Amino acid sequence: MIETIEGGSITSIAGFQASGVACGLKGDNALDLALVHSTAPCHAAAVFTTNRFPAAPVLYDRELVARNPDNLRAVIINSGCANACTGDRGIENTQRSADLVAIALKVPTESVFVMSTGVIGAQLPMTTMQRGISLAARSLSDDGGHAAARAIMTTDTRPKETAIRLKLGGQQVAIAGMAKGAGMIHPRMATMLSVIVTDAAVETGLLEKALREAVAYSFHRITIDGDTSTNDTVLLLANGIAGNARITSDDSEDYRHFAEALTCVCTALAQAIVRDGEGATKFVEIKVRGALSQEQALQAAMSVARSSLVKTALFGEDANWGRVLAAVGYSGVEVDPDRTDLWFGDEQVVENGQPLGANEEKLKQILACVDICITVDLGLGEGEAVVWTSDLSYDYVKINAHYRT
Repeated sequence: MIETIEGGSITSIAGFQASGVACGLKGDNALDLALVHSTAPCHAAAVFTTNRFPAAPVLYDRELVARNPDNLRAVIINSGCANACTGDRGIENTQRSADLVAIALKVPTESVFVMSTGVIGAQLPMTTMQRGISLAARSLSDDGGHAAARAIMTTDTRPKETAIRLKLGGQQVAIAGMAKGAGMIHPRMATMLSVIVTDAAVETGLLEKALREAVAYSFHRITIDGDTSTNDTVLLLANGIAGNARITSDDSEDYRHFAEALTCVCTALAQAIVRDGEGATKFVEIKVRGALSQEQALQAAMSVARSSLVKTALFGEDANWGRVLAAVGYSGVEVDPDRTDLWFGDEQVVENGQPLGANEEKLKQILACVDICITVDLGLGEGEAVVWTSDLSYDYVKINAHYRT
């Protein structure tokens, strides 16, 4: 059974320390540099952005995880500067950041993972970084997880954290995660960073398998604005301190329980990102069922979720249901208009392609809620999928019109 750790953070997990400090990267005395450290070597897995302009830390980390997945010890994360589109100097600054952490913690450089988030095209101020890394290392503590989660925020209005515990083979283990992200959010991947840690003992290959499966049903099921960023990274670290029998097979009951718990953590973080979407006033669940395949259901659901017309109608609390069907219609999946049903909440507005003359007052009540569900049944097969999105408000435009200023 999965149990939530109330008020938990990444430092709720045995062997993990963290800190969040203000070193001047943001210039407003806000926390802007996070450090996570494991007292024991970690097996690691990571998933990265598919943007063809990957940030320098993404290039560095991809190679690091491929070369040294079984001995990670630390993660340094800065906000305020993405270190993306920064050329050779950006790579050098990433390497220098890892070197500085390694010196401060007395660990190998190749055991240090680096993440950055913020404005694209700006170079990391390394004098500031050096000062900040020294401070972050001195500030590491067993209860520093909440500060670390705040330090990685950019346009986020609140930190995103979750922690759970479960038993594997009779031994209690725990998984916790933190994430940042509020805009430039879209699958494969999105402007989001996430660090997930566990004290469970799991072979590296199975960590990677479990993470990819979890991401497919969580971080790849959200969209805020359809933009895929240059820095997106999800990192999973497992230090094995819990002492459970090491998971070595994906056929085992322990693996299934671990993978389910990991998906719960990723889903909680992904949904928290949508709830904190830039300018968002609504959390919207889009369900598509009755598609010819799960892939087609997901494609149709994501088409609705990223539709600017649907999202603005939701902001205006206008049940303009024709926009939903239009988005399904141009999604590229197989549809039969005469077999399609549509609901807003529990109010059906279309049955077998025919409008039902739904109760407008009831629809207004449904759309006045913060949490909204839209369901489409294509009536063609067994495929179904769920994605999460937000509305599109005036504030989204304001935030992104003046992001650098």
